Parts: sequence; structure tokens; C-alpha cells
Amino acid sequence: MQKNLVIVESPAKAKTIEKFLGEDFKVMSSYGHIRDLKKKNFGVDLETFKPEYEIPDDKKNVVKELRAQARKSEAVWLASDEDREGEAISWHLAEVLKINPQESKRIVFHEITKPAILDAIAHPRHIDLNLVDAQQARRVLDRLVGFKLSPVLWRRVRPSLSAGRVQSVAVRLIVEREREIEAFQSEASYRVTAVFTLPESGKTLRAELSKRFPTEEAAAAFLEQCKTATFTIKAVNTRPAKRTPAPPFTTSTLQQEAARKLGFPVAMTMRVAQALYEAGLITYMRTDSMNLSDLCLNACGPVITEKMGAEYHQRRHYHTHAKGAQEAHEAIRPTDMRRETISGSSQEKRLYDLIWKRTIACQMADAQMEKTTVSIDVASASSNVNSSSNECFVANGEVIKFEGFLKVYRESQENDGDLEEDTSILPPVKEGETLTAQEVTASERFTQQPPRYTEASLVHKMEELGIGRPSTYAPTISTIQQRQYVAKGEKEGTPREYRVLKLQGDTGEITKQINTEKTGSEKGKLVPTDIGIVVNDFLAENFPEIMDYNFTANVEKDFDAVADGEK
Repeated sequence: MQKNLVIVESPAKAKTIEKFLGEDFKVMSSYGHIRDLKKKNFGVDLETFKPEYEIPDDKKNVVKELRAQARKSEAVWLASDEDREGEAISWHLAEVLKINPQESKRIVFHEITKPAILDAIAHPRHIDLNLVDAQQARRVLDRLVGFKLSPVLWRRVRPSLSAGRVQSVAVRLIVEREREIEAFQSEASYRVTAVFTLPESGKTLRAELSKRFPTEEAAAAFLEQCKTATFTIKAVNTRPAKRTPAPPFTTSTLQQEAARKLGFPVAMTMRVAQALYEAGLITYMRTDSMNLSDLCLNACGPVITEKMGAEYHQRRHYHTHAKGAQEAHEAIRPTDMRRETISGSSQEKRLYDLIWKRTIACQMADAQMEKTTVSIDVASASSNVNSSSNECFVANGEVIKFEGFLKVYRESQENDGDLEEDTSILPPVKEGETLTAQEVTASERFTQQPPRYTEASLVHKMEELGIGRPSTYAPTISTIQQRQYVAKGEKEGTPREYRVLKLQGDTGEITKQINTEKTGSEKGKLVPTDIGIVVNDFLAENFPEIMDYNFTANVEKDFDAVADGEK
């Protein structure tokens, strides 16, 4: 008979941990929470706010087996996850198994590896009742908001709707963005680009005019002027620049980067990360810390030196700046930095590869660049007046002198709309050189409407406002879609005409073309449904304090204070 019973939340985690512990240990799973608030009467005493719990029917067998095994064991080790939710699961287990929280053996670990598990067993602590209180406060408040507001929606809007402290505020963000888009008036202007030929080498140089023209007439007048203008290189500025690697992943940055680079929805990222964590391959995936352990920092150096050379290694420490960051977690990183690839599903391999590269890159040297800006004067022959004070063409170029971390990883950016700065490598040029214009093109461009949220950019916005926590981003985004308040857009966008004027340098002829482009694509973006808009407006009008961003963020701060024992 085993002397020790270790209880974790998931069967996959139980399997991994059982491998590391001797035969004196039996590891069992609670399959998540074993108790929840009663369904009747809110599950909360409305006088004292004391929660009233029950064991749901689908958990009765699990509890029965755990009780039987606990009676046979000399010691029970509570090994649920190391955040508030995990602490609450351990407390519920202690309550059901009649273990005094002050005498409990609670163990926590950032990663499921043999050293981490053995170290946790060697240093148990008791259940942290402050963390449990913070989780219960959240659960009770969310139940009260949901159970008090939802019936109002049933009576006033339609049956089976729901409201929630975080979900309703997330819907508000999406509805407000939709209204900004509806109110947006697009303005057109003409962007002028040119292809020049260098006299000596015959190479070409692309450049953009430093100003835009408000009308087609103004753009056409400028092209007329270019027919007889002289183009001279006024200045060549070369300056060193450097790029620094992005910090290691937190829950929200992993969700954002996996969405942009791998096309993963937020919930899928969390599901795959959970599988990697439970298999002992990465550290805990719900964290807002950028901290890396000395163990990780010491492991990265040799890996980088072996693969790329000592000059690529730069040890860095990161600190968390997130609004209301909590818990002394680590960033999300591989448990073994020497393990560059893993076996598993293709999703697991791709997410692991992303985490490995980001972690290695954050311990690498800056990339050293040389940025060159070439200014090209436009001197009008017709008036013999140098009009360069108003207009000059600018060409931007970039040369990587030392790759540094870019050898491994480039951070992706949200698509910023009309970012058309060209940073190619420029041919050698000298000040005072006269250039020949091959062609000058004026294209009609439109100001961009505010972008709709993607799942990833919504997580970023929620984190910025301090709404929700690493454990709640994915469930919130899933909930608002399941409730059909928000849907993923399907529309490809509508066609829009735009004009292009082109001056051919060799013939001096100006041609005009009308092209079409797609605009306002909703594909994969979060769009509020009609019912989402109705519910949002009803709640905003009748319960403004609960729909207030600051209320939700301040409540999160209150929970943090409870967790820290300050409230």
C-alpha cells in the first residue's frame, strides 16, 4: 500500500508526476474543481456573503475514490496548480477530505520536472488562505453579478441571456470599436513614389515623397512639374541602430504571438500550452511574470554559445510591468533549454518551437544595424525656383551588420494598416549626384478605419486596462462567442476604386488608371452581433457602474490585495 497520496487536477499531470516519485507515492487526479457554489439561491448567503458549496453529481465518484485512498494513506499531498484557482482546489480538497488547512501538505512547482517535483516534496507549505479568499471573493462577486443581472436581461430583452463582470466589459470594448468604425469618415490623399536611375552604376533607387497631396489635381500638377525637374541627392545620412529582443512570454504575449505567427485562436493556444506543461516540457502557462530563473539563464548561455558563438550571448533580466501583475511565477519557457524539438502533435511542436525560440532570443545580443536615409531634392525647371523646401523624396535603407537575436527570432507586429516605409538595401550613392526619374507614380490612398479586434488584440487591450487575469482571458473570449454576443467576421471586404497617375520618364507621358482594392475585411475579426449590441446598450444604460472599465480593474486590484493579505 502507498504511504503517500498526491492529488493534482489533471490525469495527464498525474501520469507525468507519477514517473518521478517512487513506489511509496500514488498520484490521483481531482479532474479540476470538486465543489462549486450551489445552484439554488445564488449559492451565497446574501446577508454575510458566505459561499455555500456542493459537490456536483459528476464529481461524486471522484470524491468517493479520493476519500477511500486518503483514508489508506499516511500523508496527503495537495499538488494543484500554483495560482489562486489551484489554491482554491487544494482548499476544497482539504475541506472534503477533512484535512486541517493549517496542517496540510501543499506543494507547488513552476514546471513538472523531476528536480522541481522532488524539491517541492522537500519543501511543503500549508494552504495559503489569502489566495483562497481572493479566489472565493472573485467567484462570489461573479456569481452575484451574473445571477442578479441575467434575470433582468431575461425579463427585459429575451430569455436565456447572461451577463458577467468581465464578459460584459469585453463585449463593451468590441461594441464601442464597432461604433468608431461606423462613425469613421475615410479621407483620400495621393502618395507619390518614384524610381530613379543612378548615372554611374545604372542601378535603381526607390523613394517616396515626404508629403501627400489632398487632390488628384494637386498630384497631377506635381507630376507635370516633375517632367522638367532636376533630381539631386541633397543628403545621405547613415547612422547606427540596434534592435533589442522581445522579453520572454507571459500568458497574454504568448496568446498574441501564437495568433499572429501560427494562426491559433486564444483557447487553442491555452489548450496546447496546457498539454506541453502537463508533459513536463514548459513551465506553468498562466502567468504575467517575465522573470526567468537562474536555472534557465545558466542553461541558455551554453546553448547559444555552442550553436552560434559566444558573441551572440547576452544575459538579460526582465521585470514585469503589467497593471496588477500577480504571483511570483516565471515567464513561460521550456523546462530544458537543450531540448530544441519535441515529439507530439504538429500544434504542440509549433507552439513549443515558438516558446523555445523566444526564450533563447531574449538571452541573445542586440542586432546591430546601419540605417541610411537619402534625401532627394526636386528643383523645378519651369520657375528655376528650388521647391525642395516643400517637397523632397526620401529613400530609407537598412543593412544588418550583426544579426544577434534576429538569427533565431523576429517578433511579429499587429498589422498597422498603411505602413509603407520601404527599408530595402540601398545602392551606393553620393551627395550632389543628379538622378534620372524612370517613373513617378501618384496613388490614391485612404485613411484607415480603426481596426476591429482580433482575439489576440482584445487580450492585449484587456491586459492594458487591467481587466481580467492570465487565467481569465481565454475563457472570457470563448464565453462571449458561445453566448453569441460576438462572432468571428466572415466578410471578405468590399471593393473600392482608387486612382493611379503615372509619369513615364522616357516619354514624359502621364497616364491615369482606375484600380480596385478590397477594404474593411472582417475575416477572423471579432464583430458584435445584434443581440450583443442590444445587451451591451441595456447594461450600459441601467448598470453603468458594473460596465465601467475602472470598476472591473479596481475589483481585480482588490482581489490582489486580498491575495496579499492586505484586505
